[in-house]
Amino acid sequence: MSLHNFNFDNSYAENLEGFYVDWKADNAQDPGLLKFNSALAGELGLDLNNLDEKTLAELFSGNLVPDGAHTLAQVYAGHQFGGFSPQLGDGRALLIGEIVSPRDERFDIQLKGSGRTPFSRGGDGKAAIGPVLREYLMAEAMHALRVPTTRALAAVTTGEYVFRERPLPGAVLTRVASSHVRVGTFQFFASRGEMDKVCQLADYVIWRHYPALETHESKYTSLLQAMCRRQAELVAKWMSIGFIHGVMNTDNMTLSGETIDYGPCAFMDTYDPKTVFSSIDEHGRYAYGNQPVLAQWNLARLAECLVPLIDENREEAIKRATEFIEGFSENYETAWLGLMRKKLGLHSSQEGDLELARGFLETMQGQQVDFTLAFRSLSEALRGYEKPLRELYQGTALLDPWLAKWRERIALESDVSATERASRMDAVNPLYIPRNHKVEEALSAAENGDMIPFEALFDLLQNPYDQVEGMEAFAKPASDGNPNFQTFCGT
Repeated sequence: MSLHNFNFDNSYAENLEGFYVDWKADNAQDPGLLKFNSALAGELGLDLNNLDEKTLAELFSGNLVPDGAHTLAQVYAGHQFGGFSPQLGDGRALLIGEIVSPRDERFDIQLKGSGRTPFSRGGDGKAAIGPVLREYLMAEAMHALRVPTTRALAAVTTGEYVFRERPLPGAVLTRVASSHVRVGTFQFFASRGEMDKVCQLADYVIWRHYPALETHESKYTSLLQAMCRRQAELVAKWMSIGFIHGVMNTDNMTLSGETIDYGPCAFMDTYDPKTVFSSIDEHGRYAYGNQPVLAQWNLARLAECLVPLIDENREEAIKRATEFIEGFSENYETAWLGLMRKKLGLHSSQEGDLELARGFLETMQGQQVDFTLAFRSLSEALRGYEKPLRELYQGTALLDPWLAKWRERIALESDVSATERASRMDAVNPLYIPRNHKVEEALSAAENGDMIPFEALFDLLQNPYDQVEGMEAFAKPASDGNPNFQTFCGT
């Protein structure tokens, strides 16, 4: 069957020979369509409306290869929990190709869970329905929360079982990304001393993601600087909504500045900087409060790869690279404070705003306060209803003086009414996030053939700021606080 629906323009395959291995997906026994993101397909300029569900399932399982596709597995290395692995790569993913959208934006189309590749390292290369639907849900929820992220185009079952702790229905995710170039991609070639390929990759990234830098005299220095700024903004957004990635390895940091790989990730309920959900993060390396520090650490690993390109004088190159890495903290603080001002209803910059923002978090510490509801309840306090906020706390000894300072700060902006300010706060403080217990309920039902809970949760998360009558349970944490909740990578 011929498929002309994709307008492929495969720059990675054509310009970066040696950065991948040509490969094909395993044949799925009996693929079935679980979810298809028709809205995203429209944004990408993909006209797939004339295809029936069976054809879509064949396409997004990898059984049908569209015309113009160039299926390949990318190679990369990476620091995983601090230890360096010199060769990783796409062990269960295939890049089908790149398309250019009607808005002249370039995107990768990738299958995840489509079978073994030369980089599988003993794994089966497959994915189960739970992790596939989890990534579909989390990626689209993050998009609705205005966080740069990879997207989910489709999810299909394969008609076969994969074996983890028990047999589970197999599935394949179709992921869309601005690209899949990672810090680990640079590390793979730099660790081998192949600086010609590091330079080639840096030029490609600049062309694809930072075209304004192409004319810079010190374009590789500018690339590092731009990457530091983009990652600072990304992690600040994670922190502002209580998102914990769980596996911030260097192979999970993209040069595009998008969130990628929703394995052991979760949203924090009770505020605690030490919160960890990942079953494999035994020492809390990637705890919620550590995420900015680990992003900076990852960027230092990128800087090490770029040092020979920054300046022929190694000492001078290290000095310049170090300056940008150390500047990450300031970039992050600026980005985080900008988000916090909006969440607190502040529309101007005043001295003391940073302390005010940090102070609100301090009121939550040790109080078993739900992070999301605390910010959402502030707008109600502004409307004169403090009870919802106060009920979140075990005691208000710290909250009371903070509220007084907050109201004094708001009074400095008399040009905005309380009603308007509260509405603006509701527009940036979500009411609905992927609550861990609700996600698990939906995935458990889906594993048993019932997609209704998943569909209900998914639909609600597409408009996370708008209150929906009758959905109050989805805005609340688990009744027991889910103290032992863990997430797993799905491999």
